[in-house]
Amino acid sequence: VQLQASGGGLVQAGRSLRLSCAASGRTFSDDAMGWFRQAPGKEREFVATTNWSGYRTNYADSVKGRFTISRDNARNTVYLQMNSLKPDDTAVYYCAVLRYYTTDGGPPVKFWGQGTQVTVSS
Repeated sequence: VQLQASGGGLVQAGRSLRLSCAASGRTFSDDAMGWFRQAPGKEREFVATTNWSGYRTNYADSVKGRFTISRDNARNTVYLQMNSLKPDDTAVYYCAVLRYYTTDGGPPVKFWGQGTQVTVSS
């Protein structure tokens, strides 16, 4: 089982990036999925989650209205569209398979994926 995140990079504030998380080893179409991030010197934090179908989503207050999580179950891939990026969004972003979908701020993780670095310059 492997989750590979990609799409990170260096961008200026106000610009956009789209992260992808491709799963391999088994299908995750029945699983809730999520994105998390960890900035230097800070704890890993929840960013966004989606249920198995993609029709239910939840976001951290800090990204609400700017980020959009989506999924393509046929491709076994989850996305995070990040618009209006801010320097505070700078972090390593991780995708994860969740134990279940929840609107709580600390969704339980079943599997972690590798991270991708996002750096936003001012």
